[in-house]
Amino acid sequence: MAKPEAVRITTARSSAADDMRSRQRRYAWSMSIRLVCFVAAVAVGPGVLRWTLVAAAVFLPLFAVVMANAGDQRDDGFTLPANPGIHELAAPDPEDR
Repeated sequence: MAKPEAVRITTARSSAADDMRSRQRRYAWSMSIRLVCFVAAVAVGPGVLRWTLVAAAVFLPLFAVVMANAGDQRDDGFTLPANPGIHELAAPDPEDR
């Protein structure tokens, strides 16, 4: 009976604390850009650019929340081979010894 291959951990998710820190950082950057858009909209004066900056500042929170909540989606295409004859929690069969 051949030994099963080792499972690779390259696709393991980051820890919950690291994931939360990363999400908070992305959200903070997005809100900083939103603040810059608001300040720039006031500074540029009337015109199309002002309304473009205001629209960006208004709709940026929607995208910021979506991006901040995007999960860690690591995938290197590796899949474990399906082996329906072996059950992980089943007792070993005495005939296999």
